[in-house]
Amino acid sequence: MALDGVVVATSNPGKLREVRAILADLEARLLALDAFAPLRFPEEGDDYEQNAAAKARTCAQATGCLSLADDSGLEVEALGGRPGVRSARYGGPDLDDAARVARLLEELSGVAAEKRAARFVCVAALAHPDGRVVTARGSCEGRILGAPRGSAGFGYDPVFLAAGTGLSMAELPESEKNRLSHRARAFRALRGRIDAALTG
Repeated sequence: MALDGVVVATSNPGKLREVRAILADLEARLLALDAFAPLRFPEEGDDYEQNAAAKARTCAQATGCLSLADDSGLEVEALGGRPGVRSARYGGPDLDDAARVARLLEELSGVAAEKRAARFVCVAALAHPDGRVVTARGSCEGRILGAPRGSAGFGYDPVFLAAGTGLSMAELPESEKNRLSHRARAFRALRGRIDAALTG
């Protein structure tokens, strides 16, 4: 199947930039979703795999192109795994990234640094226009800082101290983040299937 490119099913410019950097050597162009007619994605559910697969499948069937999507979240042990699959909607749909981070820090006020273990989780999905979908999972361990640090990245990056780095995800150089992040690990795990789909 020869295609002009692979659609990345996200309207988040930070996520699109990150996926393009992670897959920079892909033998196909990664196309932005806004190059196509607006899509309505299914309501988000309670499972990373189902959410990622539904987004990728919807995009592939609407555009006729191979499509990539992901669903990711931040799981904080002291909060019983919250915000988890609801990370992007944590605190309500009208909050921006800074407000979500502020809410998280408020919930963790009084929790000692050693009790702030957390992980970023990502499931990446590749969908074919015929509805076939494959997924892969990646995660990144760390802990939640007491205050935001750094200006790069997006979402919860400024308060997530990546294990073994001494830096928040928002302080890491892009090349290092794209090596360590949950999203990088998920898309790298899916890479062989992407290459096979492009050549098959």
